[in-house]
Amino acid sequence: MKQNLNDLMCLDIFLSSKNSKNSDHKIISNTMEDDCSKLMPLISWDIFSEHYFKKLNTSKKYMDLKKIKSYAMKYNWKNDFEKLFKSVDFSAIVLTDKNKNIKWVNDGFTDMTGYTKKEALKKTAGFLQGPKTSKRKKAEIELKLKENKPFKTTLINYRKNKSIYNCELNIFPLYNNARKTTHFIALEREVLQ
Repeated sequence: MKQNLNDLMCLDIFLSSKNSKNSDHKIISNTMEDDCSKLMPLISWDIFSEHYFKKLNTSKKYMDLKKIKSYAMKYNWKNDFEKLFKSVDFSAIVLTDKNKNIKWVNDGFTDMTGYTKKEALKKTAGFLQGPKTSKRKKAEIELKLKENKPFKTTLINYRKNKSIYNCELNIFPLYNNARKTTHFIALEREVLQ
């Protein structure tokens, strides 16, 4: 089977020789007939493929999009999610109802915050905030949510281990045929201050 190196996640290469009891060295060939346990490594390389991880992230975003589209069918949302997902750089997704209760989060949320999906459900995003979270920013977010318009802001949040991170939020109201907002979606990522 022909394998493209860009499709590999990681490629380990090592050169070896026979152990010290045997002085007869061979050049490594495509098939190694000797027992590998008798070989001593001389040089080892790990080759990392960024291309693989880009494909993996694209695949994860596709699965997230598929999940959001299943909610969209259930609630008859009219938002263009493909366009939305392409317009914003994000790693975490938080879906809330109109009362800001978390209904679903993706794996990226767990990676970013340390909280599992189960720990996040039925809470508001306020559970991620703490003493260093700006009260002014929280008030701005409340006001923007009442306006039912998309907006972007940055806020200090807290991970499960109590460390802080600067979170960029892109929040979009999700609306039905009657243009009534039923839910909100936040596309989030950690950014440097």
